[in-house]
Amino acid sequence: MRILFLTHAFNSLTQRLYVELTALGHEISIEFDINDSVTVEAVELFRPHLILAPYLRRAIPEAIWRRHVCLIVHPGIVGDRGPSALDWAILDGESEWGVTVLQAEAEMDAGPVWASATFPMRVAKKSSLYRNEVTEATVRAVRAALERLPDYRAGTWKPTPLAQAQLRPLMKQTDRAIDWRRDDTVRVLAKLNCGDGFPGVRDSLFGQACHLYNAAAFAAHGEPGALLGRVGEGVVRATVDGAVWIGHAKTEAVGIKLPVLEVFPETSALEVLDAGENPPQPPFCKGGGQPTHADRRVPPFAKGGTGGISTTPEIHYEESTSVGYLHFDFYNGAMSTAACQHLLAAYEAARRRPTKVIVLMGGEDFFSNGLDLNYIEAAASPPEESWRNINAMDDLCRAILSTESQLTVSALRGNAGAGGAFLALAADQVWARRGVILNPHYKNMGNLYGSEYWSYLLPRRVGAEQAAAIMRNRLPLGAEAAVRMGFLDAAFGDDLPGFTAEVQSRAQALAAGTDFNERLQAKLQRRAHDEAAKPLESYRGDELKHMQRNFYGFDPSYHVARHHFVRKTLNSWTPRHLAIHRELGWVVPEDVEG
Repeated sequence: MRILFLTHAFNSLTQRLYVELTALGHEISIEFDINDSVTVEAVELFRPHLILAPYLRRAIPEAIWRRHVCLIVHPGIVGDRGPSALDWAILDGESEWGVTVLQAEAEMDAGPVWASATFPMRVAKKSSLYRNEVTEATVRAVRAALERLPDYRAGTWKPTPLAQAQLRPLMKQTDRAIDWRRDDTVRVLAKLNCGDGFPGVRDSLFGQACHLYNAAAFAAHGEPGALLGRVGEGVVRATVDGAVWIGHAKTEAVGIKLPVLEVFPETSALEVLDAGENPPQPPFCKGGGQPTHADRRVPPFAKGGTGGISTTPEIHYEESTSVGYLHFDFYNGAMSTAACQHLLAAYEAARRRPTKVIVLMGGEDFFSNGLDLNYIEAAASPPEESWRNINAMDDLCRAILSTESQLTVSALRGNAGAGGAFLALAADQVWARRGVILNPHYKNMGNLYGSEYWSYLLPRRVGAEQAAAIMRNRLPLGAEAAVRMGFLDAAFGDDLPGFTAEVQSRAQALAAGTDFNERLQAKLQRRAHDEAAKPLESYRGDELKHMQRNFYGFDPSYHVARHHFVRKTLNSWTPRHLAIHRELGWVVPEDVEG
C-alpha cells in the first residue's frame, strides 16, 4: 500500500514504524503536520491508501478523515483520552499501560478502535518508556490494524466504538510540582520521570527558577529539599525519606538542557559524594496506598564499577570470567568532550584488565548519538567546542580500533545515530537488539561531513557503493536490514533482558572458544594490512579537513541546523528525502482513491 505518515516530527517511534512497514513492502511518504492546507496538498499528491498518524499534536482536518481511512496512534490504553496519556500513567503509578490505534473522527482520541496492545510499566523516564515499551506496543498494534484493513474495505469487519472513555487534561506544571517537604523519593521520581524529555519539572536550584530533568534515586539522607552534594555533573537533593540525583536543568536564560554543573556554577562548591552501593528504594504506592505490585522498585543511581574503572555516574564496568562489560549511559546518547575523555580513560583501564573480550554496552535507551550538540551550542565558541568534541570522539574510536590484546564487541541495546553509529563499528563485532534503529549519517545536521573514521569503517563493512548510499539517503536503518547489508554482524533479542542475556552468552563463547587466538591473530593481521595500505591517521586527517570547513568555514549550515535542533524549532517544511510525493518526477498514482 501507499501509506502517508502524518506526524509532528520524524521521531524514534515514527522511524521504527517507517522501517517496519517499509520492510513489509509498503510505500511510505511522510508529511510533517505544518497546517491544514499543507496536509490536504500532501494527500492530493500522494493519494494514499491509508493515512497513519504515529505522533500528532492536533486533529486531522475533517476534509481528510471523511474521505480517507486515518489511523491515530494514541499512547494510552483503550478508553484513555487526552494529550498527556503517558505522563499521567507514570504519575499515577499504573502497573500496566498500552497503545491504542483509533480511527480519526471529529473529537481527538474518540474514534473507533482498530487495535491495541498493552505492556507492564517500569519505573523509568517517560522518554525511555516511549522509546521502548510504547514503541514495541505500537508496532504490534499498527500491524494488527493493517491486517484488518482488507476486511474493513470488504465490509466484513468493523472497528469497535470507543465506550467509557476518560478524557484527561493536558498535564500542567502544577500537577508535576514537587513538594520537597512532603513528597517521598518515589513520588519525587515519578514527577520528574513523567516530565523527562519534555517539558521537565519547574522548580528551582540555588535560588533560581529552572526546569529539572534526568533524575535517579540516590541513597542519602538530609533535610528535605536540601542540596546534599554533587556527583559528576549533577546534584543530590534530599527527599523526606532519601534523595534523588538530578543530572540536567534548563533556565530561561540558557534555554536548553545542560548538565546542572554547566547551568549553575555554584554546583562546583558542593561536597563531592560517593555513589557507593544503593539499595532498592521502597515500591511505589499508587495513591499513597499499598504497592500496586511487590516487585516494583525505584531504579538505583548508577554506581561505580570494579577496579576503579568507573570515572563518572554514567560509566560503570563489570567483569565475568574473561569478559569485561563497559557500560556508558549518557543522557540522550550525547557525548561531550569530557564524556568522551572519561570513557576513553575507562576503556584504557578495561583494556589493561586480564580479559579476552571487551563488550561496549552503551546505555539502555541509546548506544550513542555522537557529539553533544547542546553542550556545543552553549559553549563560548561553538566552533572550538565542536573541534574539541570531534577529536575526543576520534581518540576514543582510535583506542578501540587499536586494541591488540582483546576482541571487542559493540552491543547496541538502544538506538545509535551519527558518530555514535560509527563508534559502534570501531569494535570487531557489532550486535544489536532487533528493535534498534540506526541513523548512520551526518548530513541532516547541516551537511556535516562526519569523522569517527567512518570513511574507513563503513566501506570495509558494506562496500563503497552501499556506504555512499547510506550517507546520501539519510534514512533510518533497522537492525535486521543492517545485518543483511553487513553493517551489523547480528541482530537478536526481542527485549532488553533477552538481548543482554544473549550478549553475555555469546561474549563468553567468544572468550572460551578454541579459535580465540586464531581470531585475535586474524584481527591483528587485517589491521596491519589496512594500516599499510592507508594509515588510520590519514583517514582521520581527511575527515577532519572537511569537519574544519563545517565548523570554521564560510557556510554556516551546520551552526544553523544545530541551533534549530537544540532549540526545538518547529518544522516549517518536510525534508524532501522524507516527502517522496514532493520529489521532482513524482507521478500521481491513478490506481485507487485512498
